[in-house]
Amino acid sequence: MTMTTTTQSYKALTDESAIALAESLNFFSQGAKLESQEIGDGNLNYVFKITDGESGKGLIIKQALPYAKVVGESWPLTLKRATIEANALKKHGEFVPELVPAVYATNEELAFTVMEDLSHLTIAREGLISGEAYPKLSADIGKYLAKTLFHTSDFALHPFEKKRLAVEFSNPELCKITEDLIFTDPFFDHETNDFEPELQTAVEAIWNNGPLKLEAAKLKKSFLTEAEALLHGDLHTGSIFASETETKVIDPEFAFYGPIGFDVGLFLANLIAQAVTREGEKREAVIRHIENTWKVFSSTFSELWEEKGIEAFKDTKGYKEFVLEKIFQDAIGFAGCELIRRTIGLAHVKDLDGIEEPERRIGLKKQVLQTGEALIVKRKDLPTIAAVIALVEEQN
Repeated sequence: MTMTTTTQSYKALTDESAIALAESLNFFSQGAKLESQEIGDGNLNYVFKITDGESGKGLIIKQALPYAKVVGESWPLTLKRATIEANALKKHGEFVPELVPAVYATNEELAFTVMEDLSHLTIAREGLISGEAYPKLSADIGKYLAKTLFHTSDFALHPFEKKRLAVEFSNPELCKITEDLIFTDPFFDHETNDFEPELQTAVEAIWNNGPLKLEAAKLKKSFLTEAEALLHGDLHTGSIFASETETKVIDPEFAFYGPIGFDVGLFLANLIAQAVTREGEKREAVIRHIENTWKVFSSTFSELWEEKGIEAFKDTKGYKEFVLEKIFQDAIGFAGCELIRRTIGLAHVKDLDGIEEPERRIGLKKQVLQTGEALIVKRKDLPTIAAVIALVEEQN
């Protein structure tokens, strides 16, 4: 059961106040000797791990910062994102409780969430970079995507409830970040872009590619206007904890009502970026994850459509196939935008930036850019996930 607490005004937590908060929740045994460790990077959030040193039992307290620490108070951030994140975890937990952390307590004024400790798992991005296979990753994420997106859409909800949720999860400040960093800035000569001088020619080719920018504009319009389901909003391999046997999705502070294909596309793009950096059997393992993510998503979504769908046209021949085709095309286009922005935009990924040998890093980044461009422009000519994988292989 989740407890909601209240207070008067925002105040940043410290190790001492985080321990006091944990003690007040009666999560630990009476008199437990608690220890606090700050484990976040501190740029957007404080993250404290509170542990009973004797039993090893622990919990996580995450508190939103009112500004981006890496920039300073000149870049203010809404504290509402903490409530959005907690509510998204709870809502998604209704459908896939085994795939998200449990939420124990929230506080809207102090902008914190107390949740399950997942430190026995590894951030999937770090593990994949190290060569881990994570055999359950794609099946779990395919199921997570299908269940959370279907159950929060018009296909499963009364329109009044769906529109109520769309209002509850209105998230304009963080959506604006996504709009700028994924759909706008990388396609123009913008000051937020960040790339090596060796990529200048490739980047200018993107800025001067009219047909590419037209398709990016269409995808941005979809992101801005299509409130299809409750999205995670930032689903990449850095927002997933994993092991050989377990998968947990975290950090849905960008959650909002948007196009179903967005979450699918972002996850696929991050797998594609990882696949580009691998060779041989290790690369094939990630390629299989790309294929299996869509396979599990589409099959689970189809099962939910048949068993739980309330749409009047549910049984109309061809309608389900039309919906899945649109989701797929959207996902491929969004994946292309994500690949480009992770290479030349403000927020990069360690999969690429962590490659120490300059010539190899630049070469792989050019391949990622080419792949992103092709996915955006050719998305309607790629009818299957096998065709997408073939395109990725051709570009690399």
